[in-house]
Amino acid sequence: MSKFEIKMPKLGESITEGTIMKWSVKKGDVIQEDDVLFEVSTAKVSAEIPSPVAGTLVEILVQEGETAPVGAVVALVLLEGETDDSVSTDDQNTANKESAEPVPAQQTEAPVADRWYSPVVLRLANEAGIQQDELNRIPGTGFEGRLSKKDIKDYIEIKQSGKTSVARKETKTASEQKVAVPQESNPSTTAAPAAPAKTAPSVPVGAGDEVKEMNFVRRIIADRMVESKRISPHVTTVIEVDVTKLVRWRDKHKDDFKRQEGINLTYMPAFVEAVSKALIEFPQVNASVDGYNVILKKNINVGIAVSLNDGNLIVPVIHNSDRLSLSGLAHSIDSLALKARANKLSADDIQGGTFTITNFGSFKNIFGTPIINQPEVAILAVGYIEKKPAVVETPEGDVIAIRHKMYLSLSYDHRIIDGSLGGAFLKRVADYLEAWEA
Repeated sequence: MSKFEIKMPKLGESITEGTIMKWSVKKGDVIQEDDVLFEVSTAKVSAEIPSPVAGTLVEILVQEGETAPVGAVVALVLLEGETDDSVSTDDQNTANKESAEPVPAQQTEAPVADRWYSPVVLRLANEAGIQQDELNRIPGTGFEGRLSKKDIKDYIEIKQSGKTSVARKETKTASEQKVAVPQESNPSTTAAPAAPAKTAPSVPVGAGDEVKEMNFVRRIIADRMVESKRISPHVTTVIEVDVTKLVRWRDKHKDDFKRQEGINLTYMPAFVEAVSKALIEFPQVNASVDGYNVILKKNINVGIAVSLNDGNLIVPVIHNSDRLSLSGLAHSIDSLALKARANKLSADDIQGGTFTITNFGSFKNIFGTPIINQPEVAILAVGYIEKKPAVVETPEGDVIAIRHKMYLSLSYDHRIIDGSLGGAFLKRVADYLEAWEA
């Protein structure tokens, strides 16, 4: 017998897990190569996963609605032409050998370097006052030693109870996949009681209230927004911009553009072009932070926040936006928005962003204070363009005139961007828009 393992695919560089939303086949079905097996949803993209082999689906290991890490086996396929006999003698001997060999205790207790943690695990650890080095020492029972939500909750409960005898007992039974509390370097010293975990107060549910569980994507968005506020000290700077020239330019060219290009001419290509030019001049805004290192990104990849029909949000990315013409930017923005709303974005479409723009103006909001899209260090919000009376300087003196005004608001990571840099960058974006050639 030869069984092929179907694994959870990696759909992007920052994606570590996926949720199987729907199986297109069932156990016992004969499948062909490239037949769709299941639909997977991640924090950034959904996709239909085809079979890389032909054969018979003999086992489904991850059910609909369940989440599995990238690389985890989700199903087994008996390859075409094979029979489903018992496992071979060599395979059985290997399995017996592996099951007979206990995991050394020191492996269970050793710190884990460069470990990945889900936003939920990090939030629980942060609320319980658990530092990174302590977190790295907690054994995990998930795939490849991953620390699960249950692991961290069990650990916090044991630690807060102060039952060191329980901790030692758990360490001895680590092979049973229980969570051990790392011991102090000096066992004769009594550990100080842990600070109480900071938990959100329970919300009372009244008669007639509806309780609606967040869907998968909204849960991920919620965790990432909380995590971004925890990681980056946010500062927001706002500037008012006179975009009268830009409005006149669009009014003059939108009909011809629609006829020649086949798409509507919006203001977003102009915003992306202005931002891309400013990022060339201010490379520290086109960056990420890794510990005490600043990573200055070589490419300028601008993400555009897109509202989806189900109320969720996704950020497709225009790669190398500084190298595209205004027409090229317009087509990229239009194509990505259509793909996003049709749930057709690929992994490449949503990864590699270095800066994000979100458009509050599309909802007639004048400005907002957006949350940084990690691991970027800044995000620009564009507000609604409205007519306002303004003082305009002319050769004959100051006059009151009707001008088209809007607000731009920049939220940035104060670890590496101070007010002077954030303000100078925002002013440069405004300068490009105010000087737009009609």
